[in-house]
Amino acid sequence: MTDASLSKPEIEFPDGPAPAELEIVDLVEGSGEEALASSTVEVHYLGVEYDSGEEFDSSWSRGETINFPLRSLIQGWQIGIPGMKAGGRRKLVVPPAQAYGTAGGHPLAGKTLIFVIDLVSVR
Repeated sequence: MTDASLSKPEIEFPDGPAPAELEIVDLVEGSGEEALASSTVEVHYLGVEYDSGEEFDSSWSRGETINFPLRSLIQGWQIGIPGMKAGGRRKLVVPPAQAYGTAGGHPLAGKTLIFVIDLVSVR
């Protein structure tokens, strides 16, 4: 990673209602290779539920990064990661329609999710 000082993020509990649209906020600007929609990315990430603040997944907790082809991820990541550069940290607030759907089938269906993603590398 370009910025080796990044560690597991802490997400502050949001104020107000969950957004209806995907929110993308760069927390740290990367200086490495830029992710494209067709890229495979290596990331560290933390995911929490918007309403409860409860962590539901974290590569940090497993102690290892994860590699994903962007095209195989939830829509919020497919839209929210391209343009990010390696070494960067980005927060995505993903409404249900761009996460796991609005009803049934997945434990996170119907929930707005917050992810903080550190882009380690791009392939």
